[in-house]
Formats: sequence, structure tokens, C-alpha cells
Amino acid sequence: MILVTGAAGFIGANFVLDWLTVNDEPVVNLDKLTYAGNQQNLTRLEDDRRHVFVQGDIGDSVLIERLLAEHRPRAIINFAAESHVDRSIHGPEDFIQTNVLGTFRLLEAVRAYWAGLSDSEQTAFRFLHVSTDEVYGTLMPDAPAFSETNPYQPNSPYSASKAASDHLVRAWHHTYGLPILTTNCSNNYGPYQFPEKLIPLVINNALQGKPLPIYGDGQQVRDWLYVADHCSAIRRVLEEGAPGEVYNIGGWNEMPNIRIVRTICALLDELRPNVAGPYSRLITYVKDRPGHDRRYAIDARKIERELGWKPAETFESGIRKTVQWYLNNAEWVTNVTSGAYREWVGKQYGRCKGVA
Repeated sequence: MILVTGAAGFIGANFVLDWLTVNDEPVVNLDKLTYAGNQQNLTRLEDDRRHVFVQGDIGDSVLIERLLAEHRPRAIINFAAESHVDRSIHGPEDFIQTNVLGTFRLLEAVRAYWAGLSDSEQTAFRFLHVSTDEVYGTLMPDAPAFSETNPYQPNSPYSASKAASDHLVRAWHHTYGLPILTTNCSNNYGPYQFPEKLIPLVINNALQGKPLPIYGDGQQVRDWLYVADHCSAIRRVLEEGAPGEVYNIGGWNEMPNIRIVRTICALLDELRPNVAGPYSRLITYVKDRPGHDRRYAIDARKIERELGWKPAETFESGIRKTVQWYLNNAEWVTNVTSGAYREWVGKQYGRCKGVA
């Protein structure tokens, strides 16, 4: 049995779906079901006895202690986090509550549980904490990609809160001996991603004929990782990662945002052509967000060298699968883009007429 937190969200749901596809080990799925947590992501597991869903908060110590005592997991994978930079700028307190205090309370409950295990169970136990490359800050255009030894230099409330959670996890290993693993990933994309993030936002807006808002000059560079590759990397780290170690997970797909948007437009022109003309006509530049990091890039050689993992998807193959998934799952998109979502998009990009 494993316990997965935040497993109704984008990456967590993909991880649980992949996990139960490749093996039969049961999963306890804990998710608070905030706006980005969606049980519809897990519809195909409704009658699967290997999957137990519990609605709850990682900051609820009583609940965590009960779940640990009842299910006695051999590992915990912590995806639970507030994860959107733009939202963190408008409302940072939620990020401190979940990413910092929530992680602290989860660690304390897990530490007490782990201390009560037998010696062999303690040795086999793992706490895998899923984090982000944004904790490393920003890179100059010609700087080497982020390695696991880069100093932390977070520049947004979101990345600062994730950096704090990473430091807590590290400290609980070095102070208390808790066998932890940390992964820092680059930008994920793929099925079930909430359409506040760039790729699903662009797909959704384009299909509705709305402007495609691009911050600043669109030359912000990111490394892009297909979510199924991220899930396979996490499984590999859980299997063979050394306790206390950090593993950067990247897709080796470094490119500017404007190129991402133009690629999506070209795919939609091919797969769902619009009589009004090419989707690129909808590209609209908007004022850049405060403190916008210019470049992220992941050096993923350590995980390949030590654990034999590398991504299976190129960006070209992954983005085609992603666009096709959103075309095939219009009902899912309609269900998640509620009035509250439209209100938020209007607030964030409201300077761009017609975006919400």
C-alpha cells in the first residue's frame, strides 16, 4: 500500500492512473479537492478496489495519523501543493498554509508513524516529496542548466513556499533520519492539466476563438516534461533512489513560450481547422507578470546516470498527444472551467479584451 497526497490534481492523478496500470499495489488517495483537484480525473478507477479515495488536507494531523494507522503504507508520495505562480502573486497565504505548514504537519505525522515501525519496515519505508525547478530561481541565457547542487533562489511566493517545503523535508532526513527522496521537475504538460497553465489555457482559448495571452515578449524559456514521463521517473526514484538524495527530472525540451503557443496553433490548424483562419491570429501580448523568471532548464543527467531513467517522449510527440487529448475530452474541459475559473482568468488577463 502507498499513500499519495494531492492525487486528484493534474500530476497526482496521472501518477495514480499510471501506477495502477503498471502494478497491482493499492493506493490511498488523499486530496483536499480545491479548485484544481478533480475526482473526474479518476473516473476510470471508480470500481477499482485497489484505489481508496479520501477527501482531506495534509495539514489535518488527526486525519493523517488515522490514515497511516489504518492503511500502514510502505511509502508516501507527496504531490499536495498550491502550484500556480500567478495565483501565488494574488494570494500568497494559501501557498504558505499548504506548502509550508501542510508539509510540516505531514512530516511530523509521518515521522511518528515511521518511528513505530519495525527495523526492517523503517529501512524499506520512503517519503517522496515532489517539487519544482522554480526553487532554483532564474537562469541567464547562456548559463548551465539547473543541477541538484544549484543554490535555491526562489523569486515568487509559490517558489519560495516550495523551497521552504524542500528544506523541511531535507531537515527531517538529516535530523530525524526519515528516509526521504526529493524530486525537482520542470514544466509538466499533458492530460488533465487545469487550464490556468499555459498549454491547456492556449488550447481552450483557441478552440473558443478567444485571445491567446502571452506575457511580455513571449521569450521566457522553460524545459517541458510530458506528465507520463514524470510519473515513470517518480516510480523509478521510489524504486531505487538513495534516501536523502535529490533528483532533477527534466524533458530535455528547452524552448520559449511563444514557440510553444505557435506549435499548439499549428497542431490545431491541422487537427481542428477554423474557417476564420489560422489560430495564430489570436496571439495577444499582455503586460508581463511581476518577477517573471526568464529561463528555467533542468540538467537531468544524475537520474539517468544513477537510476537509468530518461524521458520517452520528445516535445513533438508529447504535445501532439496532449492537444489530441483536449480535443477528445471537451466535456472534461467544460466541467472544470466553471464560473469561478472564468472570473479568475478575467482578473489575471482582463487587460486583454475578450479573454474571459
